[in-house]
Amino acid sequence: MRKLLPVVALVALIAVSCNGTSTSADGSTTTGITTADEPSAAGTEPAPEFPTGLDWLNVSRPLTLDDLRGRVVLLDFWTYGCINCIHIIPDLKRLEAEFGDDLVVIGVHSAKFDNESETDNIREIIRRYDLRHPVVNDVDFAVWNAWGARAWPTVALVDPAGNVVGTRSGEGVYEVVQPVIAKLMSEFSMSGGLGGAPIPLSLEQDRVPETVLSYPGKVLADPPSDRLFIADTGHHQIIAATDDGAVTGIYGSGLDGFDDGAAGDASFSSPQGLAVSGDTLYVADTGNHAIRAIDLATGNVSTVAGTGEQGWPPVGGPALESALNSPWALALDGDGLYVANAGTHQIWVVDLVAGTADPIVGSGREATTNGPLTDAALAQPSGLAFGSDGILYFADAESSSIRSADVKAPEGLTALVAGSDSDLFTFGDEDGSGGDVRLQHPLGITAYGDDLIIADTYNSKIKLVDPATGETATLFGEEHGWRDGPDPLFYEPGGVSADGEVLWVADTNNHVIRRIDLETGIASTLVLSGLDRQIAEPESADFDGKVVTLSTVAAGQGPSEIVLDVQLPDGYKVNDEASSSLVLGGSSILPGRTAVDLTGASFPVLIPIELTEGRDTMVADLTLIWCREDAQGLCLLERARFEIPMNVSSEGTSATIRLPLTVELPEI
Repeated sequence: MRKLLPVVALVALIAVSCNGTSTSADGSTTTGITTADEPSAAGTEPAPEFPTGLDWLNVSRPLTLDDLRGRVVLLDFWTYGCINCIHIIPDLKRLEAEFGDDLVVIGVHSAKFDNESETDNIREIIRRYDLRHPVVNDVDFAVWNAWGARAWPTVALVDPAGNVVGTRSGEGVYEVVQPVIAKLMSEFSMSGGLGGAPIPLSLEQDRVPETVLSYPGKVLADPPSDRLFIADTGHHQIIAATDDGAVTGIYGSGLDGFDDGAAGDASFSSPQGLAVSGDTLYVADTGNHAIRAIDLATGNVSTVAGTGEQGWPPVGGPALESALNSPWALALDGDGLYVANAGTHQIWVVDLVAGTADPIVGSGREATTNGPLTDAALAQPSGLAFGSDGILYFADAESSSIRSADVKAPEGLTALVAGSDSDLFTFGDEDGSGGDVRLQHPLGITAYGDDLIIADTYNSKIKLVDPATGETATLFGEEHGWRDGPDPLFYEPGGVSADGEVLWVADTNNHVIRRIDLETGIASTLVLSGLDRQIAEPESADFDGKVVTLSTVAAGQGPSEIVLDVQLPDGYKVNDEASSSLVLGGSSILPGRTAVDLTGASFPVLIPIELTEGRDTMVADLTLIWCREDAQGLCLLERARFEIPMNVSSEGTSATIRLPLTVELPEI
């Protein structure tokens, strides 16, 4: 077989973000993309075999190169806190959709942070970003070293014969590797070398039940209105509720998209940061690289900044013409909406009156340099809060520090508050003062009196910071987990919001919102009620839960009954705080719409109905909030639609219509 001439050469592995600059694994900074003048030929060097003894995810067993023969293989070297690694996920999914089974993406997770090296934590991030390809936990960098990798993200291609094609570091993966993959497919198809045995996929996504919230990233308390806003990030929605959990609104269809319009028609993509002014809620629509506004009076969603495309270079101007880059957090000051633009390592400000958006803090270079606002170098800012002193404080995630920016001063400066400013690889879990403090990828920050409270995310802790001295102390948390009471546990909390002596926590990997009484130190889990009243009506065609179609039932006009019989796993119950319901309606044989309250129900439940003569399909939509008997706050969600063809005659007899459903916990 003749050798292929790939577009991508086997090159020095250099970390290059979309702006051409980022940091490599040894802490050095590199600029530009290095390529060979003459591309090297494919198939001259066998790919290194995967070491044994590593944990594999999304597959039922570890893979070898022999398992991958006959397919193009794309290795993705990544670490899950890296914004550049997150940015190439859409490229990988696009390639997978385009090339199907002839391409296998293998995620090689080589962790930067200690927390990222734990297999269970990688499993959560796989579910969070809905990754459906094999991932290996390269915990000791064995695969990384075998390939000579130096930086995140790096991709490498292997041809169907098992030989190295080339490597490439940085973002913009699709445009570079797609032509190479297409050429390999064509070449090996003609020679008969394309096609292999099925990959033994066993998706992590299929091993968990649906939760009421999905990886909530941020939470915001609005004391003037006693409202609570939740970025239900994994569901691509925003939820509004009272502080006792009664849901008052859901914004977004639940589908990943970028659509303005009415509450149920609009769409978001992995929303994070929130800020509120009166009846307007601003949303950092992270996956869409945009800032959205929700009119809380009407439910209408609009776009106030961003184009929907990831932006570089970071040049401001008219807000709707300025391309943002993974906005992660918001802070409002008058008519100025400050945006943590994580993807360009900057803080921007949107002038809500003038309609402009401009970078105000950070040069765009990823580093820990302090100084004049526009000269400073930030590292993935992901949390913002104005302190009582008028200073803007931010959680600088990749430098594992809390920093400040005096954005209101004519010649403002940035400064270190707590954590290290030496490099991007100094982190840990140590209380203390200023530069002696060690944090691990903090994402959340809120003002609390003259102090700050932060979510030290990868340490799964909540900490108190004195911005005047940098003194930092742990308030709550130990190892990651879930526990209410006086010694609560959290699992990678991403957001915090203080309301007087109450602290709200977006407990991201536990899929819940936590409430902490700061006077007593007692934590509880918020139970959301009223979600069942926000779902689509039975006649709606866009139902995306489980559909159960029953055999035709013959019945007489007049009274009959439905028997709803749901079997829950042992040790679980219907939540008696959150509302569950069965909604009947949308058919000529059962006119009108009836909602049956199932809150705290025990099964079977008998429901009398009155039928009208005719032939039609009766629809019953079930929304069930269920939980462990010993943990009512950890709510799971089961949605099912029963479709029952009915033949109702004037001469028939009453019928008992049974609606059976078995709810199972997926095997872990």
